[in-house]
Amino acid sequence: MKNKPIYVEIPIQATIDEVWRMTQKPELHEQWDLRFSSITYLTKKSEDDPQSFLYETKLGCWVKVAGWGKSIGTHNKKDGSMTSSLHFGTDQKISPICEGKGYWQYIPADNGTTFLTQYDYDVRYGLFGRLLDIFFRPIMGWATALSFDVLKRWIEKGESPRSQYVRFIINTIVTMLFFFVWLYHGLIPKMIAKHPEEVSMLSSLTSLEGTAAVKGVGIIGVLEILFAVVWLLYRKKRHLLVLQMIAFPVLTISALIASPSFSLHPFNPITFNASLWVLSIISFLLATDLPSATSCKRSRKGES
Repeated sequence: MKNKPIYVEIPIQATIDEVWRMTQKPELHEQWDLRFSSITYLTKKSEDDPQSFLYETKLGCWVKVAGWGKSIGTHNKKDGSMTSSLHFGTDQKISPICEGKGYWQYIPADNGTTFLTQYDYDVRYGLFGRLLDIFFRPIMGWATALSFDVLKRWIEKGESPRSQYVRFIINTIVTMLFFFVWLYHGLIPKMIAKHPEEVSMLSSLTSLEGTAAVKGVGIIGVLEILFAVVWLLYRKKRHLLVLQMIAFPVLTISALIASPSFSLHPFNPITFNASLWVLSIISFLLATDLPSATSCKRSRKGES
């Protein structure tokens, strides 16, 4: 069964000419599009020829995929829309994509321009390539949608793609860090080790003793693990950061009330929670208005 083509659509508050310029000039295009690290236009033999170009995509660790492409633009004088057709491919075996075709379309709208793309490609490696594409195609669609939102914010708000991607990466790193912190502290000291200091702290703050305190620590561990999962699934990270900005001072004060001697330990609750509290504040400030693939439509009207 053939997979559906990738479709992405986003409204941009700008003229068609402006969106065309930001997407057709290679030195601008390569800044916002995650799928390309560099784009080099080749000299055309005549004005009527398609625009040929070479591209590179850096995958990290000095690994990159290089390929070729051809594009041609058309203008519909009746409705004012513009279309850029694209034919692309690569001979490098590291790429699951062999060759593909698609288009960009620029449609006039009341508030600016509707910018959309649809493209499809053939994969190499036969059945294995088709199985791999089950996972690879959604990533390509996500990268296209995220790139479109970065372009929209660059045009409408003036924030450079580099700045947007830096904030996006920081937010992703912070998300994984807090996921790890809550998961580890819920699972290891509370549920697996049932550390005596965890039990003693809970006993000092409550009326629980013995087995009841051990069970209480286990329940707290489950809640922390669930909060770790929330960090992965909940989209509005700033809400979680606000909760932590409140929770970490409370947890620190509670630990000191339960056992003032904790403040003398290396890597104690004061320094640990203070670090996470400051990190939560910084992350809250950086997480304002992040680009998101969810800002785009991923299917045509009437399609599921």
